[in-house]
Order: sequence, then C-alpha cells, then structure tokens
Amino acid sequence: MAKTDIGLEENVAAALSYALGWITGLIFVLTEKKNKFVRFHAWQSIIVFGTLTVIHIINLILVNTMAFIPVIGILVSLLVSLVSILIFIGGLIVWILLIIKAAQHEKFKLPLAGKYAEKLA
Repeated sequence: MAKTDIGLEENVAAALSYALGWITGLIFVLTEKKNKFVRFHAWQSIIVFGTLTVIHIINLILVNTMAFIPVIGILVSLLVSLVSILIFIGGLIVWILLIIKAAQHEKFKLPLAGKYAEKLA
C-alpha cells in the first residue's frame, strides 16, 4: 500500500479523513497533495458532512424560530425535529460505512458527493 505525505498508509489516512467529518476532511485536503485516494475521501468527507452540517444549522434555526408561533409553529418545529433525528441517524450510518470502506481500501462513491469529490481530488 502507498504511503501519504504525512507518512500514514493511504487507507488509514482515507479512513481518518472521515473521523471528525468535514474538519478532518479539510485537514487531509490541505496536508495531502499527491495521493488521489486520500484526497478523494477527504473531499467526499467535506462535501457530505459539510452539507449535513449546513442542513443541521438550518434545522436549528427553523425549530427555534417556529417554536414561537402558536400551534402551527410548534407542529412545524416537531416535524423539523423529527426530520433532524432521521437525518442524524442516516448521517451516522453513512459515516460508519465510509470509514469502513476507506479502511478496506475501497473507493466507495456516494451518488452525488462521490462524483464531485472525484473531480476535486
């Protein structure tokens, strides 16, 4: 297996690029200049978990804003909270899957994010 610029095996670096979501993805994009496998996984991490972070922030704003509107606002807040929980569970499953696939040295591409990550890598 190939080494990376920081001295790790490429599958270990790729798996670590998902460890803290987009934050570790960004770290590996900035530190790994040559290894396409690691850069792909780092970019995919940034795209997937960056998007999930933005969605989470929007959901928080919606819940906190709508909660002040009587009846309808509270119902909308509950619905948005339920959607947030489902997104969190889905994100957790995807996070575990991506770490495992990267550790197994697989270039597992998610439908939209993988295509863009491949271009950026």
